[in-house]
Amino acid sequence: MSDMKPILLAAALIAIAPAAEQVPPASADYLRAHEKFLASDLLEGRGTPSRGLDIAAQYIASEFEKYGLKPAVGDSYFQETTYKSRQGVEGKVRNVVGVLPGSDPKLKDTYVLVTAHYDHLGVRKKENPEPGEDLIFNGANDDGSGTAGVMECARILSQMKTRPKRSIVFMCFWGEEQGLRGSAYYGKNPVFPLAATTAQINLEQIGRSDSDEGVKKAGFNITGATYSDLPQMIAKAAATVGVKYIEDPQHSDPYFMASDNGALAMVGVPAHTISVAYSYSDYHRVGDHWDKLDYPNFALVVRAAATAAYAVADSTAEPKWNTENPRAKRYAEARAKGGG
Repeated sequence: MSDMKPILLAAALIAIAPAAEQVPPASADYLRAHEKFLASDLLEGRGTPSRGLDIAAQYIASEFEKYGLKPAVGDSYFQETTYKSRQGVEGKVRNVVGVLPGSDPKLKDTYVLVTAHYDHLGVRKKENPEPGEDLIFNGANDDGSGTAGVMECARILSQMKTRPKRSIVFMCFWGEEQGLRGSAYYGKNPVFPLAATTAQINLEQIGRSDSDEGVKKAGFNITGATYSDLPQMIAKAAATVGVKYIEDPQHSDPYFMASDNGALAMVGVPAHTISVAYSYSDYHRVGDHWDKLDYPNFALVVRAAATAAYAVADSTAEPKWNTENPRAKRYAEARAKGGG
């Protein structure tokens, strides 16, 4: 792994203006309510495609509308297409997209993405299940937590009297568990110009603090931590609300392409994922239920993510790929070609 010091120095030179008002705290109660719905048996694990995934999309869109976000696709919150899954199931699928317009006459036409995937693994196929056996992959932490986090970021940032200079796009992707399908579809069919997309902050598995590596509180990891200066911009903003960036060399690089930031990085957008627990006892198991999340800690991390999104969107500086890191070379080259 390359040395962190040059990146830290570069980040220190980036002027991030403090918000005229502090980003409000996130609500553990709102996050719990979102999780109880998204990870309920009613949604049958939000497989791609499925009825449960459709219900989740409608729910997210209704929350975006409630918070006053602007529809991103004409008068709709849905970027829709058709997809056939690896299991042979075909149907309509939707990225859910809402916009909080920026305040600067010029920079409002540039964008910071706050994203997560709202799909999961659906229902386990079993010929002779035991009576009452749990067969639903509810996906509360993976990635109901990121989805709830995006909605809560939208709620608290829409309350602020002072809008950031750039527009913030809140987006929830379908099909991450099928191989980053929804985010890759967006990368090929962007609603907003990739060259004008300043950054992507992706939220993945942020609700549980009971990591396999031990309990993690008031902190988060970032994938591809040395690939661009965006991670240090995020860390600097999060520190202002008492949440620390925890360096994790073991997972940072290997997990860079494991979530939806990877698809946007491939088309040149400086894009990284915030995570709390990369691995935990119920990862990709039917026991990933809403009542196992650490909601007070979850709320702290969401506030930190919202503060980071605001800071990046309010800065006149744009995140840059680290051209000194060979692992970031292809992403920097994609950016140099126009962002896509």
